[in-house]
Parts: sequence; C-alpha cells; structure tokens
Amino acid sequence: MNFTVAIVGRPNVGKSTLFNRLVGKKLALVDDTPGVTRDRRPGEAKLVDLRFTIVDTAGLEQSGPETLQGRMWAQTEAAIAEADLTLFVVDAKHGLTPADETLGEMLRRRGKPVVLVANKSEAKGSDGGYYDAFTLGLGEPVAISAEHGQGMIDLRDAIVEALGQDRAFPPDVDEAETDVDLRHEPGEEEDEDFEPAYDDTKPLRVAIIGRPNAGKSTLINRFLGEDRLLTGPEAGITRDSISVEWDWRGRTIKMFDTAGMRKKARVQEKLEKLSVADALRSIRFAEAVVIVFDATIPFEKQDLQLVDLVIREGRAAILAFNKWDLVEDPQALLADLREKTERLLPQARGIRAVPISGQTGYGLDKLMQSIIDTDKVWNRRISTAKLNRWLDHQQVQHPPPAVSGRRLKLKYMTQVKARPPGFMISCTRPDSVPESYIRYLTNGLRNDFQMPGVPIRIHLRASENPFENRKKRK
Repeated sequence: MNFTVAIVGRPNVGKSTLFNRLVGKKLALVDDTPGVTRDRRPGEAKLVDLRFTIVDTAGLEQSGPETLQGRMWAQTEAAIAEADLTLFVVDAKHGLTPADETLGEMLRRRGKPVVLVANKSEAKGSDGGYYDAFTLGLGEPVAISAEHGQGMIDLRDAIVEALGQDRAFPPDVDEAETDVDLRHEPGEEEDEDFEPAYDDTKPLRVAIIGRPNAGKSTLINRFLGEDRLLTGPEAGITRDSISVEWDWRGRTIKMFDTAGMRKKARVQEKLEKLSVADALRSIRFAEAVVIVFDATIPFEKQDLQLVDLVIREGRAAILAFNKWDLVEDPQALLADLREKTERLLPQARGIRAVPISGQTGYGLDKLMQSIIDTDKVWNRRISTAKLNRWLDHQQVQHPPPAVSGRRLKLKYMTQVKARPPGFMISCTRPDSVPESYIRYLTNGLRNDFQMPGVPIRIHLRASENPFENRKKRK
C-alpha cells in the first residue's frame, strides 16, 4: 500500500459515502442521522491508478474530552496524525459552518498535505457553498459527488499534486498484492484419504460479538496495547464492524469488533438494524467467533441465542467470560459456569470457555490459545478409512433401528468438507433415519476424534441401486 489518507469533516457531510466509493464496497454504515461513524475504519482504496489506505473517521463535534463526542474526536485526531494526507470534506449544498472553520484552522496548523473536498456539488444551489470553501485558506476545493461518483478524476489529480509523483507512485509497488482480499476463502481441495496438516502461518479472521457493554472493544484494545477502538461506560458505542490486524506469536490475526446485539424485538431504529446486519456479515466472514459474556450477569437469553447463531452459521465458537476482575468468588463462579455451559449449550458440547478481563489483561493468552485450538478442530480432516472403521464399530455398539420391520443399513462414510467438518453417509432409506441416531453419531465423532465445540454436519444419502432402471422380466 503506497500511503494513508484520512477523511475528516463535520458530521453528515458524506465522509462515509466517499469512503465506500473509494473502496468500491458498502463497508461503512451510511444514514441521514449525523454522527453515525464513531471509530476509525480503514479500507483499501482504488482511485483510477492510485492505490492507498483510506481511513473513515468521526465528524468534529466540539465537546469535553470526557464525553463520547470528545473521545470520538480523539480517535479522529489520531487518524490525522498517522495519515500522510487528509481529505477535508465540506458540504457544498448547505455551505460552511463554524465547525468547518475550526477544523480548517487546525489542519493548517498541522502543516500536513490537505485536499479540500466540496461534496454534494451536484445539488441545486451548491455553487455558493463551493466558492465559500475558498475562504478556508486550504487551496482550491475539489467539487465532487460521492453519492454519484462525479469528480473522481479531479480528486485523483488533487491527491497526486498534494503528495507529489514520487510519493503517490513509488517504484516498488506490487500491483498484484494490492488487490488481495483476505475475506474470500480459497478453494479447498477434496482429498478423502489424506489428512492435511494444519497451516499455522495463514492469517486467522476472528469476530468478537456479544451483548452491548460486554467489553468487546476494551478486549481488542488490550490485545493491541493501545486505545485503537472507542470505549466507554455508555452501551452501544460501537456501530460499524471495525477490523484490526496484529501479530500473536508470529501469526497474523485479523480481528473484527462488532456492535452489541440486543434482542430482535428491541431493535427498532434503522441505524441499529444496520449495525446488527454489519455484525452478522462479520460473523459470516470470520473463521472463529468469540462470544463475549459479562461474567457478572452471564447466560442471559440473548447470550445463548448468539451462541446458537454462531453454531448454525458453522463458525468455530469460543466463549469469553469478561469482567473477571469484578467477580468476588472466582472458583465458585467458574464451577457454576462450567455446569451451565454443558447444560444450556448441548448443541456445542465441549465448547471452550475462558475467564478473562479486558480491563486488566487477565486470561488473554489463554483465550488466544483456545481460538487457535478451536480453529485447528474446525479445519480438521479425517481419512475415509478411519471413518468407515469407526462407523462399523458404532453400528456394532448401537445398531440402527428397524423401521417398518426393516433394519436400516449404514454402508459408507466419508468427510466431504471441512470448515466446519461435514460428513456424508451412504445408507438405505435416509429419510427414515431418526434424529436421535444422527445425534448419537455426532456425539461419537466429537468424543472419538477429539472435535469438541465445533459444528458437525452429517448428511445422509441413498446408495445407488444398479438394478433400479432395468425392466422387470415377465
């Protein structure tokens, strides 16, 4: 990636819309409500022949540093400090405000390259706002429409002019690497009799989910060792699903912070619905999902529904009991949590659960090791020979039931996929096999092949009859 660009401006001028336009995807939440964006969101931008990292930020709202708006602005200032260039977005449709003038003065004092962008220039009567932008003293504004994609060539030229040709187009850029998207899973080779080794060098995608105010953002900040994500006592601070990258024992971890998910009946506002949809999309992109519980009020109904959601999506699930530093009797609570985990989550038998504290850092190494161990199981492949020997043994121990006076026969078994492990059994009359016998086989796979806590899919298929299409002899 060549350089980093931060998008700044007051609320509701179209920063997130411009961010989505530059990355070519609707990653950032966009709504008419001012102040939708709160955290810094990075993305890989493409503008004609330019490739760079773009960072969406919260809008400037003048307030005290202890308030939510003050902490949001601190995140924006950090993005400006780290960026090589700043896109200062103003609203040409509604004109300048005192907040624009304050931000323009601050950017001038920093002395870094700034490109002034007059958004919504396609609107009727926007000429007045465009010419007013000259008074900010940041050069000629670039008239664009982020919504409709107008003025992108002019924006490209302005960025190149502000940075210079050498900075905008370094000679060692590898174009092939800039288009890599780690969210797309590579194709998996199907080899029925080979058990491939686990690749511990591949980047691992982990989503952090939970109810509001469970401590998800605080946990990720502790992993990173810096206040990268916005935190505070208010519930529901996080709205966008923000991805951050860091290394753990030499392995790249891409972690997604998500918005807290309440009960569906309580989600009424459009903005919260968008946040929840973004969190669900992060679960589908992730390989492992950490469900963060509040250890002071664990196993709420919503917690159990989130675990069930992750299992149904086929992800590798790990439980994290956060705020362990607030627990008065840790040993008694730990025993109680283990009993409740086994009793309330039978669909995820053996799921790994770790007590942690995002505030103090307690248990974070153990949590990461549990994530790696669960991912190994999630990627596990078992040879067909082992599976068929195991299937024969299971049928000897507990034969399939007889349906309508005829015994069911399970003939052949193979693993058809991993991530999560999926198995196919060839049998007679698959529609007649009871669910109880499928659960028996599932639990046997967990115990005999050490596959705790991950979803296991078993599909039944009728065996082919070679005489089915032959005409009966008279």
